[in-house]
Order: sequence, then C-alpha cells, then structure tokens
Amino acid sequence: MVVKHIQRVLAEKSKKHQEELQRLGKQVMDEPLSPNALLLKETPQIVGMNTIILSPKTNEVDFIFYFDRMATVLVEKAMDNLHFKAAKVQTPQGSFYEGLRMAGEVSAVVILRAGSCFETGLKRVIPDCQTGRLLIQTNYRTGEPELHYQKLPSNISSHDSVLLLDPQMSSGGAALMAVKVLVDYGVPEDKIVFVTYVAGKLGINRLLNVFPDLKVVACRVVEDFEERWIEKRYFGC
Repeated sequence: MVVKHIQRVLAEKSKKHQEELQRLGKQVMDEPLSPNALLLKETPQIVGMNTIILSPKTNEVDFIFYFDRMATVLVEKAMDNLHFKAAKVQTPQGSFYEGLRMAGEVSAVVILRAGSCFETGLKRVIPDCQTGRLLIQTNYRTGEPELHYQKLPSNISSHDSVLLLDPQMSSGGAALMAVKVLVDYGVPEDKIVFVTYVAGKLGINRLLNVFPDLKVVACRVVEDFEERWIEKRYFGC
C-alpha cells in the first residue's frame, strides 16, 4: 500500500508539472522575446561559423573546432552582461588607464552531458573558472525533467555571477529545473546567465516568464522542440 501511495503521489506531481508547462506554453506562445533574451548579432563571421556547424557535410574535427569558437563567442557575450567595477592601472609607458575589473568571482554550471561542449570555450575566456555539474534527464514516460546528479561549488551562493551552460534548449523544462536548483542554493536569479547555442522561442519565454531577472544568451532561435543533436556531433556518439 505504501508503494501504491508513493506511485500515486508521483503521478499526481507529474501531471501537475505537465499542466504547468502547458499553461506556461500557452501563456507565452505569442509573446515577443524578452529584452533579457540576448542574441548574437549575425555578422559575416557568425553566419560563416553557423554554415559550417549546421552543415551535415562538416567532418568531426572541423565541427569541434568551429563549435569551440562559437562557444567562446557566446561566453564572451555572456561576460558583457556580468558585473564590473572601476579600476585604474598604470601602463608600461607611465600613463593611466581607467578600466574595469570583475566585481567578484564568476563560476559556471554545466548541464550534462551536452553542456560539456561549452567547456573548451569557457576555459579560453575564464581559465580558472570553478565549474559545477547537473545531470537532468527527461523521463520519457512522464515527459518530466528529473535531477539525477548535482555537484556545485560549495560557496556558489557568494559568487557574483554564475553561467549556466547547455547548447540546446527547446521546451525549457531542463533549464527551468537547473535554474531552480541554483536559486535553491542561494544564487539570486539576476546573477545567473543561461548560455546556449540554439533555443526555441517557447523555451526562452517560459524560462524568462518564471525567472524574469535571468539573462539568456543564444546564437539562434529555432523551431520549438527541435531534437537534440549537438552533443552527438561533438562527441561522435
């Protein structure tokens, strides 16, 4: 009887979760993208890299090289939206430069396994970045995201900014859970930047509807519920 009770409770929670996602979907379907959804400008360089990344004829070595370049650009774009403080330095020529320094420590959390595709680009921008991990997988019976593993920096709540990395976001279910985990660990939502390569409009709007102070950095907005493919190309399996 205890087992049946637990199964019934889980089923009810799953049903409520799906109803809430559907409600959010209907609510944000026709909304324009939030100002906190920040897309890369389609410069010739970005369009050229996208052409290589998206072509099925691109070999594995070239795909990894150009995706790492794209990941670097996306992390740099995310860095433009972090917190800085004024700093003055003296140049080798003896003059002074009025510059900026990071206001505090920046860490990153990778949503496994696809988020690992961002780690080379991350290390190019922030070589000493503390990195945590979350494993969130969809239960194909219920369609509900489930947290299977988490390992976060012990002092993450004191960090000035946290980058959340996942190269694809469709419905936004896994992203919502990942942000909720960080918020539960004491990270204010306005200090979280979700970084992705492609995202569905529905997923972006769902995420920013629930966490309006969050920022989302993406390269492209694609059809909702696009099948995940980047990690397969990047890791070759």
